[in-house]
Amino acid sequence: MNPPSVPVLPSRAQASTAAANGPARRVGTAGLEPASLARVTSVAKDPGYRIAVARPRDVARLPAIELAAATLLRGYEPDAVLMTTSSLDDFAEAQAAGTLWVARDADEPVGFALVFVIEPGRAHLDELDVHPDHGRRGLGRRLVTTVCEWATRSGLREVTLTTNRDVAWNRPFYESTGFTVLAEEEWSPGVTAVFREEIEHGLDPDKRVVMRYICNCPPDGHAERKGNC
Repeated sequence: MNPPSVPVLPSRAQASTAAANGPARRVGTAGLEPASLARVTSVAKDPGYRIAVARPRDVARLPAIELAAATLLRGYEPDAVLMTTSSLDDFAEAQAAGTLWVARDADEPVGFALVFVIEPGRAHLDELDVHPDHGRRGLGRRLVTTVCEWATRSGLREVTLTTNRDVAWNRPFYESTGFTVLAEEEWSPGVTAVFREEIEHGLDPDKRVVMRYICNCPPDGHAERKGNC
């Protein structure tokens, strides 16, 4: 199992009405000025691929990546949900705030991580997708690592996400990057709003799980990890 070859789906709750009106949970940078957020501009490891903050011209290309990645979740999520993409307004908002990263092959986006700061101290990984044609190259993991490093450098406490608990390349993948399951009694109002919005747009609550990465917390199995950090 190599998770980045398939879509890792934190949230696909952007139906047409939400795109028009804007999800209530999203508050941009939650009171933080963009200048106060650390900018991880680019990460280059594999020749030909680069992780970088998205440029304005990247935005229009990202819905097609989201739809392509969604085809690998057929049978796990409702088709109506899989045919819905994040809105261009959401992409543009995150790009302007510096919380949208892309994986590029040469100059072409082939994957992305879409993040919003939903509450002070808490970022939410709203969408992570890698085009299937560029899977099994570690791009999903590199995108997640970039997001978590950015959150730590920005002084945020944690990164949250929601994902499918039953899909082998969803929850286990995130656990391998340092995320742990967050019990419902620990959900903040912002996280609760994200979860409820997903259910309203057709996702099965029994198949969803909320996860959290605590900044500066090493992954499971790391020698320096202690308890819940």
